[in-house]
Amino acid sequence: MKIWNFGIIGAGLIADFHAKAIGSINNARLVGICGTNHEKALTLSKKHNCRKYDNHIEMLQSDEIDIVTIATPSGAHMEPAIEAAKYGKHVICEKPIEITLERIDKMIKAHQEAGTSLGGIFNFRYDETTEIIKSAVNEGRLGTITYAGIYVPWWRDDKYYENWHGTLSLDGGGALMNQAIHMVDLLQYVMGPISSLGAFTSKLGHPQIETEDTAVGILKFKNKALGIIYGTTASFPGQFRRMEITGTKGTIVLVDNSLQVWQFAEMREEDTEILRAYGSVKGGGGVSDPAAIPFTGHMKNFQGFLRALEKGERFDIDGVEARKAVEIILNLYKSADKKEFISL
Repeated sequence: MKIWNFGIIGAGLIADFHAKAIGSINNARLVGICGTNHEKALTLSKKHNCRKYDNHIEMLQSDEIDIVTIATPSGAHMEPAIEAAKYGKHVICEKPIEITLERIDKMIKAHQEAGTSLGGIFNFRYDETTEIIKSAVNEGRLGTITYAGIYVPWWRDDKYYENWHGTLSLDGGGALMNQAIHMVDLLQYVMGPISSLGAFTSKLGHPQIETEDTAVGILKFKNKALGIIYGTTASFPGQFRRMEITGTKGTIVLVDNSLQVWQFAEMREEDTEILRAYGSVKGGGGVSDPAAIPFTGHMKNFQGFLRALEKGERFDIDGVEARKAVEIILNLYKSADKKEFISL
C-alpha cells in the first residue's frame, strides 16, 4: 500500500484539523508544516510529531512530499497552489478554494498544465445524509421540486474578526463566503445549476468589518424550482444549519446532519430505516465556535482525494467543482451591489 506524504501550508486553526485528518488515514503521513507565523508552525509540528519547514518553497522542494494541503487565509491560496504545481505536488485546498474566479482559474490552469491534481474541501459532502438526499432528488421521489433553501444562522463574536476574517482582501466576503459556502455547495450539488438570483447583504451585528455578516439570496434553479440562501454570523447564540427541499410528492428537511423530515407520497420500506438511522439531531458544531467542528469530514474528504489519485480518476471536488460555490456567492454579492437580478 502506497503511503502518501503530506505537507500543510498554513499554521492557523484549520491546519490543526488538516493534521488530525491526515493522522487518521492509514495510507497517509504528515511530513511537515509551514506558516508565516513560525511560532504557531513550530507548536503544531511538535503537537503532530512532524517537521517544521521555514516556508512553503522549502517544503515544495522536498522530494519526500507528495501532496500539500493549503490552510492559509482564503485570499492567499493561489500563490502556494500554483507553486505546488510547478514542483509537481498535488494540492487539496481549504474552502473557498480562492476568493475570485480569476485566481481560481489560474490555479486550475497551473495544475492542468503540470498534470497534477487540484482538489477542494467541502466536508459536508461526506455526511452520509448527503448522498441519501441526492439519490432521492435524482430518482424523482419529490415529484416536481418547487422549492429548495439553505439556512446558516450562526454566531461569531467580535473577537473572531480581530484578524483577517471579515476583510475583503483575505476573506473575500463574510457570512456567505466563509460560513455559508459549505451549504451553498451542498445546495448546488443536490439541486443542480442556478439560472438566476438576487440578493441583499448587510453588516448588522458586526458593523466594524468590511464584509457582510448577514445575507439573503433568492434563487431560480435551472430545473425551475425556486429557492433561498440565508447566511449570518449575527444570530446569537447560533443554530444548526438547515436545508429544505420540497415538491409535489415529498419533502426533505436536513438539520445539521440529521433528517428531520423525510416524507414522500410513496413511502418505501427503507425509509423507516433511514429515519431510524438519521432522524435525530447530531450536532456537527461550528454554530458559534469554529473550533468545535469534528475533523472527520476533512478526513473523509482527504480519503476521497487519495482514492481518485490512486485510481487515476477525476476527484469529485476538483478545482472546477469547487469553483461553483464561489461563483454563486460572487454573483450574490454582485446582485446586492448592483441592486438587480443576475442571470447565470
